[in-house]
Amino acid sequence: MSHWQPTTCMRCAVGCGQLQRGVDEGYGIDEVQGDRRHPTANGLSCERGIRETKDPQGEWLTEPLIRRGDQLVPTTWDTALGTAALELQCARAEDPDSIAVLGSGQQTNEAAYALGKVARGGIGTRHFDANTTLCMASAVTAYYDAFGSDAPPCTYDDIPDAQSHVVWGANPAVAHPVLYRWILDSASKPDSQLVVVDPVGSETVEDADLHVQPEPGTDLVLARAVLARLVQTGRVDRAFVESYTEGFDQLVDSLPDVETAAATAGVSPATVSRLAEAFDARTLLYWGMGVNQSTHGTGTAGMLINLCLASGNMGPGSGPFSLTGQANSMGTRVCSSKGTWPGHRDFTDDASRDLVAATWGVPVDRLPDDPGPGPVGIVDRINRGHVDVCWTVATNPVAGMPDASNVKHALDDVFLIVQDAFRSETVEHADVVLPAATWGETEGTVMNMERRVSRITAVSDVVDGVRPDLDIITDVGNRVAPGLFEESSVEPETVFDEIRGLTAGTPADISGITYDRLESERAVRWPAPDEHAQGGYRYHEDGSWSFPTDSGLAQFTTATYGGVPEPTDPAYPLLLTTGRRAGAYNTGVRNDDDGTVPDARIHPETAGQYIELLDRGRTVVESRRGSVTVTLSPDDSIPPGAVWMDTHHSAVNELTLPAVDPESNEPNFKQCAVRLALPDQSSPVTHDGVIRSDSVGDD
Repeated sequence: MSHWQPTTCMRCAVGCGQLQRGVDEGYGIDEVQGDRRHPTANGLSCERGIRETKDPQGEWLTEPLIRRGDQLVPTTWDTALGTAALELQCARAEDPDSIAVLGSGQQTNEAAYALGKVARGGIGTRHFDANTTLCMASAVTAYYDAFGSDAPPCTYDDIPDAQSHVVWGANPAVAHPVLYRWILDSASKPDSQLVVVDPVGSETVEDADLHVQPEPGTDLVLARAVLARLVQTGRVDRAFVESYTEGFDQLVDSLPDVETAAATAGVSPATVSRLAEAFDARTLLYWGMGVNQSTHGTGTAGMLINLCLASGNMGPGSGPFSLTGQANSMGTRVCSSKGTWPGHRDFTDDASRDLVAATWGVPVDRLPDDPGPGPVGIVDRINRGHVDVCWTVATNPVAGMPDASNVKHALDDVFLIVQDAFRSETVEHADVVLPAATWGETEGTVMNMERRVSRITAVSDVVDGVRPDLDIITDVGNRVAPGLFEESSVEPETVFDEIRGLTAGTPADISGITYDRLESERAVRWPAPDEHAQGGYRYHEDGSWSFPTDSGLAQFTTATYGGVPEPTDPAYPLLLTTGRRAGAYNTGVRNDDDGTVPDARIHPETAGQYIELLDRGRTVVESRRGSVTVTLSPDDSIPPGAVWMDTHHSAVNELTLPAVDPESNEPNFKQCAVRLALPDQSSPVTHDGVIRSDSVGDD
């Protein structure tokens, strides 16, 4: 019988430690349980994390594939890698920016770093990004604007000490069950509370002491109203604001009238006051995709940070805490050269560029001089004919990006290389498929949402036709740019040591973290500049504050509301919003949702208005971009006039809008205009959004 091996759950970004054991014969994981020695969760682990680690339900890729006509057929690794590398070489010779590379928050730090090294240093393209931009970019931009650095200042250690837990635009009961248990335990203490701000009801709302239900898309307006009420009622921590911040007076001058803003947000002035009162106690303010995935995402996240700064809710037991979705979203940001060079080094800083080029052994002028337009912008560049080859790694853009039909057409116009462990919707459009190892088969490290680095380990070999992500990436890299890596198959520890060196002296310093240290301590928070150091609450020491901004002070930011990017109208009178479904995983590749009819939740009053468009409980939800047949479920937790669908079903993004936040490039997944139609009628909407004459509606 194989031995128990410590690892880290890759299900979400809480980063729970696990023990796993491989099967005695064949391939795969036999048993999984929580690891009591792991400092993140001390043995706690959610059922779904154990289930999806041990027995994922998707269709595994077990051999390389290549397109022959309309079919993907098995091939050898040499043929697959040679074909992919040749296409990349030819495109790079014409123009490095004719290549797009899309990574993932599901990669290890080592694989994410290696992919960035190939994309930025081996190829030299600016068209490199990751699906982390689809979920965390607005929070990241807001942190930089306020503090001059990425990542939350607080840690899990602060949760027990908080008295007010304000969850804004997130459903941690579903998304982060172990973290949510800590929140509930703390919020259940005397004189403590759980406040949830969400347009719809959720599992988290069911436990709330106060549920604030703004109109979908008006979170920025509501946050500004609460801040105005803090000012109006004398709840500002003047000592903190005057000593450690700047820009407060300009922010106050920009704030709205509370009553007017409350009306816009669809709440009462009394509700605004009640929400403002929550900040009187030690407050942790958590937010998620309901805030980030908006054309106002950066502004709203910045306003939530403003609420913490203004009320003095900074320091142990309080602060702004963005909730990360993917297991290694933070590691991708620190390591991959996606938006910054490793260690959060500024992309345009000459010294950083020189150091990266020297470390990689490439000419500095090969490195692109800006981080690129983001995933939605990359699709737009493909549609404009500027990209010829696209390589996706551990991501599923056909299902995970907005306006999915447009993404499909774009990827059909390029030579598409897909690297994944499971057969996804994106695989079906590939020209070459590179099958990768998954959880329990991979070695490396990850970072959780509170900045802890920990190991993931392998307890199972892979079948002969599968290789680890890192092996595939370094092999492709050396074929495209010979000598980029010392060997075609590089040990993860060697790559991690290279990452450590590039982060030394940066705000995200992990140079004091080694594989040996992780074997002993299981997990270490950054910044960790030496072998004994470990990060805690950031920017705060011995009662004083210092921020890595030009002035050393935290920055208040301003933002104004411009409305949702696609408001409802007589032709599309309903507003679609999206959220998480319990037990589902990202785009569903580990849940085998393919072929199922998605569920749409709608208020009973609204459902009654469209009863003639129902056929045995099913209807069609249409937007200007596509249509989806759904099972309609009346649910009074959904506001009248809204439709809720989960983000995990592959069909949902046929409907969503590819508008992005102008500061972060994060898409607006949370609001678009839709209508209902009979299931047996063909969609009245063409791919171009042109309405046919037989459409259903008032137009």
